[in-house]
Amino acid sequence: MDAEASPLDGYRQFFALSGDVFVLSIAMFGFSLGFQMTTRFLPEYLRVLGASGFVIGLFGTVGNLISALYPYPGGAVSDRIGSRYALTLFGAASTLGFLVWAIAPSFGTVAIGGLTIQPWLWVFVGLVLAQAWKSFGLGATFAIVKQSVSAEQLARGFASTETFRRSAFLLGPVVAAGLLALHPDFTMSFRYVLAVAVVVGVVATAVQHTLYDASDDSFGDSAEGLSQLRSDLRSLPSTLRPLLIGDTLVRFANGMVYVFFIIVVTEFLDVGLSLSLPGVGGVDLAPATFFGLLLGVEMIVALLVMAPAAALAERVGLKAVVATGFAVYAIFPLLLISAPPNAVVLAVLFAFSGLRFAGLPAHKALIVGPAEADAGGRVTGAYYLLRNVIVIPSGALGGALYGGVPDPLGTGKLIAGNPTLAFAVATVIGLLGTGYFLVFGEEFDAYR
Repeated sequence: MDAEASPLDGYRQFFALSGDVFVLSIAMFGFSLGFQMTTRFLPEYLRVLGASGFVIGLFGTVGNLISALYPYPGGAVSDRIGSRYALTLFGAASTLGFLVWAIAPSFGTVAIGGLTIQPWLWVFVGLVLAQAWKSFGLGATFAIVKQSVSAEQLARGFASTETFRRSAFLLGPVVAAGLLALHPDFTMSFRYVLAVAVVVGVVATAVQHTLYDASDDSFGDSAEGLSQLRSDLRSLPSTLRPLLIGDTLVRFANGMVYVFFIIVVTEFLDVGLSLSLPGVGGVDLAPATFFGLLLGVEMIVALLVMAPAAALAERVGLKAVVATGFAVYAIFPLLLISAPPNAVVLAVLFAFSGLRFAGLPAHKALIVGPAEADAGGRVTGAYYLLRNVIVIPSGALGGALYGGVPDPLGTGKLIAGNPTLAFAVATVIGLLGTGYFLVFGEEFDAYR
């Protein structure tokens, strides 16, 4: 491994950025912070608001649907009103989504005619708004990195942006854990978290609107509708197909159970944490609060390994590093559902889960590397659109396997749920994707 590679490399490279790239990255950090404070806890929020396991899984599917559909319309809106105002609009929408989540319990159960609207439904409404900024800038991020670094250092370039973004992934759950500890009732304490997310969203939106100058914006051409989309999909480099298939299977597997990670910790295993701190005394953390700390452990490992893994890819190739990340994605669900109800074991497992992020910079380099110099954004957009469309039903399938499918006539369940079965099936699908990529995946020429 490169002796100079260190976890600080990503920060050094990031703060070397200038102008609008830096402004947008700061905004990305803010909204990533808001998202990571909230979204990993939303399944538990849904549960305490009365949602079933199937509904929680369906929430994951709706999130997948939004992630798949938003980027193209977002680009069209940006072309029509300009990047500055588009980013402001999307930022404001995301902030409003945080606010809807915060006030969801206040609506209570509403009966309209023969239709009963449960409070958890407003969490779905908030999701439609909250993902606006997150889903918009994917292609632009890839294009910026591709234009900024040499081909043989793409993984390091992505490690820079990922390191900074993942810092928000670390801070978000830790801040949330601290706020959740302020009140014993999860519904109330999580609303504290959501209130802070609203404030962060307002600040991030104001900063990007004030400081961002779109006069030299060159992220891509104007949208050309479905014809452009079909052309972009057909023009995907053939070397990407094994990666796309393997990645799609791995992400489908993760999408089946991702929303249930917090439910496993808070309900299935019901594990909190009791500590004795000098000068403080005994501290008892509820399972939901402990989950926030577990996410922090996961992100600490991710931040420590991304830069060294990107440097390692320059020696062993992108494929090996990507496959390692895929394997961690695949086996973590089965390890989690099989774990004993022990806080130390869970901490070790989530530290292991952090290793999956080691492959992200290499994965992004493997996507955009084969693209033509001026097509990085389009290739990225087409790749993620196709992958995300296929992954859309994963949450609903996982929810059906985890919590069962209720009989619409109210007589029971059409399908009985089994959490262990859901997580085991997810691991099998993930391992199939990892194996396919190992057998058929191709290395990017610059890393051979």
